Amino acid sequence: MQNILFFGDSLTAGYGLANAAAESFPAIIGQKITAAGLGYRVVNAGLSGDTSAGGLQRIDYWLNQPVSVFVLELGINDVIRGMAPLTTKNNLQTIIDKVKAKYPNAKMAIMGMQMPVFLHSPVAGQFMQIFTTLAAANNISLVPFFLDGVAGVRNLNLPDKLHPNVDGYKVIADNVWPVIQKLLL
Repeated sequence: MQNILFFGDSLTAGYGLANAAAESFPAIIGQKITAAGLGYRVVNAGLSGDTSAGGLQRIDYWLNQPVSVFVLELGINDVIRGMAPLTTKNNLQTIIDKVKAKYPNAKMAIMGMQMPVFLHSPVAGQFMQIFTTLAAANNISLVPFFLDGVAGVRNLNLPDKLHPNVDGYKVIADNVWPVIQKLLL
C-alpha cells in the first residue's frame, strides 16, 4: 500500500463538515481510489488556518512516513493574513524541495488558488501566478483553481461562504480527480 499525502489547510482538513473523515476532499478522493482498485492509502494532513509558513514548520513530521504522491494545497490563508506573495512562493518551494529530497520519486500536484473577490489588491496577480510558476519550475501537476465551480456558489458552501460543504467537496473532487488519477497510474 502506497501513501498519498494531502497537505494543506482547512480546505484539505474538511473544516466545518459533520464527518471530515468521510466527507473531506481527501476522503472523497480516497473513495475514488478504492473504486478504481488502486493501492493507495490516503493521509489527510490538513490543518485549519495553516499558512505556507506553518506548513513549512510541520512538513518534516509528515515526511516520516513513505510518500508516493504528494498533493499540496496551501496559500490562501497567507493572503488573508497579508503575507507577501514572494514569501508564500518561497515557503511552498521549500516544502516541495523537502518532499523531493526525502522522496525523489514521489509524484506531486499543487492546487492553485485565486483571490477571493473581497480581497482584490495590487498583489492579486502576483499571488495567482505562484501556483503556475511553481508547477512549471518543478514539473509537477497543477489544478489551476482548486475551488473552481464551488467558490461563491451558495449551495456548495458552508454558511461562512468560504468553506465548501460536502456537496462542494464532491464537485472539487470530480474536478481534481483526473489530475490525481494520472499520478496514481
